[in-house]
Amino acid sequence: MNGPMLCFGDSNTYGYDPRSYLGSRYPTEERWTGILKGRGWEILNCGENGREIPHRASELEALDRLLERSGRLEGIVLMLGGNDLLQNPAFAAEDVAARMEEMLGRLLEHSAVRENGAGVLLLVPPPMRPGTWVTEERLLTQSARLGGCYGALARRLDIGFADTAPWNVDLTFDGVHFSPGGHRTFARELEQVLKHICTEKRRSQADITLGERGHPDADRYSGQI
Repeated sequence: MNGPMLCFGDSNTYGYDPRSYLGSRYPTEERWTGILKGRGWEILNCGENGREIPHRASELEALDRLLERSGRLEGIVLMLGGNDLLQNPAFAAEDVAARMEEMLGRLLEHSAVRENGAGVLLLVPPPMRPGTWVTEERLLTQSARLGGCYGALARRLDIGFADTAPWNVDLTFDGVHFSPGGHRTFARELEQVLKHICTEKRRSQADITLGERGHPDADRYSGQI
């Protein structure tokens, strides 16, 4: 690791405790961001309760300012989309992915990524389950479909992607928020993804260095940082 990971998300990144009435959080050591920090990862927790994918001009400008004041980043981990489904009754997974594509288009042009080389990892939120916040079949169906839409988007934009559905993250009674056990599972699975990405990045950089020194496959590695 050469720098911090900026984790940009909603209440499940913030660490919201659904047992509270005033937006309280789980203790730092129980949040997935805090668990990763305790394992040696440099984490900037930029979660916010109720956040939808930034799409208004003011929201996109606020994202720009956040990136500017965060310094040089190793990576940007994005996990948003659940609130877009919850707050927009007509939305399907494709509508959420369209919002995400618009935001990513701006993000990928930001100097933090374009010039400073921060990697981008797109995570699909774990599919919702029946609960006090999830009483419509639409929410169950569309949240389950979001992984396919995000995966296609990530391939098109050539960014990192992980579908969290197979992780079986435990959710609380509301069908949306992580339980303490869910945070532990999420941290464990995400750490494996991050380790794999870091290993591949080091391997790519080593290959490029060999190419610059006259490796017979030098042309193969050019520009693949």
